[in-house]
Amino acid sequence: MDDDEPKPTPFPRSTAPADEPRAEQAPRRRRHPFRATGKTLIALVSVFALAATGYAWATYHEVQGNVHTTDALDLPDDKPAPPADDGADDILLVGADARTDMQGNALPLQVLKTLRTEQTSGVNTDTVIIVRLPKNGAKPYAVSIPRDTWIDVPRGGQGKINSVYGVAKQAKADELRRSGRRDAAGVERDSDQAGRQALVQAVQDFTQVRVDHYAEVNLLGFYLITEALGGVEVCLNHATEDKDSGADFRAGVQTVSGGEALSFVRQRKNLPRGDLDRIVRQQAFLSSALHKVLSAGVLANPGTLGELTDALHRSLVLDPDFDLLQFADKAKGLASGDVTFTTIPVVRIDGRSPDGEQSIVEVDPVAVRQFFAGMAGRSAGSGGGASSGAAAVQAVPAGVTCVN
Repeated sequence: MDDDEPKPTPFPRSTAPADEPRAEQAPRRRRHPFRATGKTLIALVSVFALAATGYAWATYHEVQGNVHTTDALDLPDDKPAPPADDGADDILLVGADARTDMQGNALPLQVLKTLRTEQTSGVNTDTVIIVRLPKNGAKPYAVSIPRDTWIDVPRGGQGKINSVYGVAKQAKADELRRSGRRDAAGVERDSDQAGRQALVQAVQDFTQVRVDHYAEVNLLGFYLITEALGGVEVCLNHATEDKDSGADFRAGVQTVSGGEALSFVRQRKNLPRGDLDRIVRQQAFLSSALHKVLSAGVLANPGTLGELTDALHRSLVLDPDFDLLQFADKAKGLASGDVTFTTIPVVRIDGRSPDGEQSIVEVDPVAVRQFFAGMAGRSAGSGGGASSGAAAVQAVPAGVTCVN
């Protein structure tokens, strides 16, 4: 990325006063502890790194003590959830393209331009992954749901899964403003909660998987974390370009960070399989980022640890019961790649919505539910992991997979 290109900075960096009154919360439903291992978003990979050694112990506790939380799992009583004991503990991982910081304040135009999101509005969830941690000791799965998957939505009717968060958020924001709320940041925070709850409800209804934990990272956080790591190595089978995402990559191995990393994981146009190839890119990126965090001296660099901690404070949202130390303790198999990436069964990727206005990914909900139901009892390697496509175009470093 050009050194002269503006880089986003936190706006603002302060948090709400400690004595600020909190809204009354309904009791949370009981959730099960982790009993296996998993590979998650780059933010959680970084958390694992912080908790992996005594050297980073204090830094890890600083992250746990200051992480933002969400009551996304506290759903209305009239919305029945799938059975809690479904053979696995399940984490819903979300990558959102929010244009506000964690305090609900709008990001400056300069930052949005750097993130290449200044011309869009609303919130979409471009990354939706369920990490299944089987209770029988089998290896875990990270299951991607394509962003354009056509589903029944909580407010009635049908829509793309990536629109659920944004539609519910907008409806809640409108409701709050009609009731007289004038604090823009507060409206953003409260409407975000509604969006997250709607997404959890939609995922549970669609998959019949009980979501036990929630983790979300936004675009700004993703940008800052990749910058803190000094970039992540990726490999492409072919050169590719896409003006919408900002992608402009040559074939072969290269290092991406910041805006380039965002373009790499967000591109779906000009790819042979569209959104499915985009998912494979995300999976390859996560694997490479994990390898770098655990093998490239990140833990021994106080400057890098400080930048990671700062980025996590401003980017990561977890449910209140998500214990990072417990996760890290159960994640000792991460370095060995002890997880299988896969994608839900898809009928076709070039479908159209009933009104013909939208390009969608068509799925069979019954097949999707059977897929998840059978997964908790499988051993790794028996499912349909995503293929990376053609052979590598050059010698590839350890931990890097060549993709379309």
